[in-house]
Amino acid sequence: MLVRWTIRLLSSLIGIAAGLIISDATLSNFHISVEGVVVATLVFWVVHIVVSFLALRVLIRQPSIAMAGLLAVASTIISLVIVSFIVSSMKVTGFSTYVLATLIIWATTAIGDIVGQRMIRARRIDRQIDRRS
Repeated sequence: MLVRWTIRLLSSLIGIAAGLIISDATLSNFHISVEGVVVATLVFWVVHIVVSFLALRVLIRQPSIAMAGLLAVASTIISLVIVSFIVSSMKVTGFSTYVLATLIIWATTAIGDIVGQRMIRARRIDRQIDRRS
């Protein structure tokens, strides 16, 4: 159980950090320092969890797959706005930069979640094979 939680945590943090780094590298109005990546990743992760939890529990009674995807993008942009105000070493200017950075971070976190789930699934299969041997 602890290993699964650790894999999910690390894949999520790596996905967020990758999104921030890619946004900095590709978007001219997105700037973040090396220290800012670490701080922003941790703050983003916490804010994103809180925003997603509140939206799922308070706003949506019966989420569908489409609604979950829309919620993920919305909570990503809300988290990005909050983090850009909190973390002084990260600067985002312009509406289009917020939108593009949101899509980049959303995509990298989704990829991170998929990789994490596959790692958990592979570990589970390996454990089942070991039990049969």
